[in-house]
Amino acid sequence: MESTGAPSGSERTEPPSDLDVSALELELEPFLEGLQAPLLLTHAGDGSGRSFVVEQGGTIRTVQGGRVQPEPFLDISDRTEGGGEQGLLGLAFHPAYERNGRFFLNYTDLAGDTIVASYRSDGDRADPASEEVLLKIDQPYPNHNGGHLAFGPDGLLYIATGDGGSAGDPQENGQNRDALLGKLLRIDVDEGSPYGVPRDNPFADGENGAPEVWAYGLRNPWRFSFDQRSETLWVGDVGQGELEEIDRVPIGEGGLNFGWNEMEGSRCYEGEDCDTSDKVLPITEYGHDLGCSVTGGFVYGGEDFPELQGAYLFGDYCSGHVWGIDAAASGPVEPTLLMSTERALSSFGLDEDGELYITDIGAGEVLRVVAR
Repeated sequence: MESTGAPSGSERTEPPSDLDVSALELELEPFLEGLQAPLLLTHAGDGSGRSFVVEQGGTIRTVQGGRVQPEPFLDISDRTEGGGEQGLLGLAFHPAYERNGRFFLNYTDLAGDTIVASYRSDGDRADPASEEVLLKIDQPYPNHNGGHLAFGPDGLLYIATGDGGSAGDPQENGQNRDALLGKLLRIDVDEGSPYGVPRDNPFADGENGAPEVWAYGLRNPWRFSFDQRSETLWVGDVGQGELEEIDRVPIGEGGLNFGWNEMEGSRCYEGEDCDTSDKVLPITEYGHDLGCSVTGGFVYGGEDFPELQGAYLFGDYCSGHVWGIDAAASGPVEPTLLMSTERALSSFGLDEDGELYITDIGAGEVLRVVAR
């Protein structure tokens, strides 16, 4: 079931669409403050209207009616240490959370290794003692841990892992399909113990790659998202020294090779010759004159700002720039700069209504993205 990937396509084309990204005018509206290194805002999809903010040091805060509740939803600060690229990095609620109370974390333990674990909650608080470790992945270096996880429209859990760190992928994890680093993993948390491998995973039999691997060739996929309306998966992959990339692929197409470390963005990483025929090339990218660490975002689908619908928004952690592209673009496109925020933009997030937020890890704030 391996895919041959996307064609290379050297020409940049303008998308045929009614959406004029260049006409968008965005600003940030204060929403929450006083947080400790916020890395993510998300929701449980349970109809409660609550949001949840992940703090890097190991706590999850509940937001109700625009206010942070005094008691944390969960505190695992005794199991992780926040700082640099380590700590509590990801949170995903089970699609049936309203019935089963299950949610999933991605964090680095006190030894610096990646832990993906299941927890349960009952009411307004989660039980730290309910932890069930699904995956433990040894990390050779303290950076490039990835950290995001999310359920796809297929009800399966997707987990982003970085290449293991250092520079240039010295262990060649990105292209090693038997390694769990430098990958997008896909598991079934409702079958097996502690999880099951979906039968349609590209290497489910383990012969040509690790059974959990869904896609490979990633350097540090910090944030990814699904857009069910266009049936696309969007991945923001942090670059090495020159390019930051956003990749867009169809939902449900496994075995794709995103190129690292043979390629960085649309270019060969070392040397001038590399085979691009079996690689997924970015839908958009930018150079390190504009930033240094891409933060993947979302295709806007809320109702408050109809003019934003169909736009994919993303940003850069270092520069605070926010860009947009038409999510329906038919080929590689140049991103449109929409805001220069000077924020330490650690994540984009959605509330239960599909409205868009960013987290500022430095200021300890969450801000709402609004269109003027």
